Amino acid sequence: MTEDIILKIDNIDVYHGSFQALWGVSLEVKRGEIVALIGANTAGKSTLLDTICGLLHPVKGTIFFRDRDITRTDAYKIVDMGITQIPEGRCIFPEMTVMANLIIGSYTPRARAHQKKNIKRVFELFPRLGERRNQIAGTLSGGEQQMMAIGRSLMSEPEMMLIDEMSLGLAPIIVNDLFNILKEIRRSGITILFVEQNVRKSIQEADRAYILENGKVVLCGDSCELREEDKILKAYFGI
Repeated sequence: MTEDIILKIDNIDVYHGSFQALWGVSLEVKRGEIVALIGANTAGKSTLLDTICGLLHPVKGTIFFRDRDITRTDAYKIVDMGITQIPEGRCIFPEMTVMANLIIGSYTPRARAHQKKNIKRVFELFPRLGERRNQIAGTLSGGEQQMMAIGRSLMSEPEMMLIDEMSLGLAPIIVNDLFNILKEIRRSGITILFVEQNVRKSIQEADRAYILENGKVVLCGDSCELREEDKILKAYFGI
């Protein structure tokens, strides 16, 4: 595994009970990249993110993060190693304040020691959250809640962020703002792997993309190359 590859997944099979969700999936993500996972519903995208995070474990294959085998590592240890996930639907604590939701993200000993610095960083990226720090999270707009979910992830000082359906239910102008924020986060040295329902937006914003179909990687490449794969994208996604 070369120094510039931060995540390497090699030929993993993953099951939900007796149902096989991923079949021989392999991928690599380089440090500082923004990489998209694209696929129809039930293609296995969220399952793959959950497996990287340790919420699921493959029955075959290996996962390496920074040259360390994390295939069977518990989820809380993976967070402390530097991977965080922003789940589909954001999964905030709606009855708690914005500040309390953010602080929850810094529960690991390493992140807890830098809590004040990281809060300042989040409020610089998302001034609106600073203005609403004492507001109950459930009263925020959908876009503000997604900002808070990203901010909560940053509070753990990740090296890599996994984002599941960031644009779900949000207006296009808000989605554009959030992708601009992701580019800012990437410039700070954080690698991003994201699942996105908007195929065109995914290919536009990512450096590279992997396309999943029925739990298998069927296509991968630089985004500029995939833009030319019109027939393939039309066949899979009708665009």
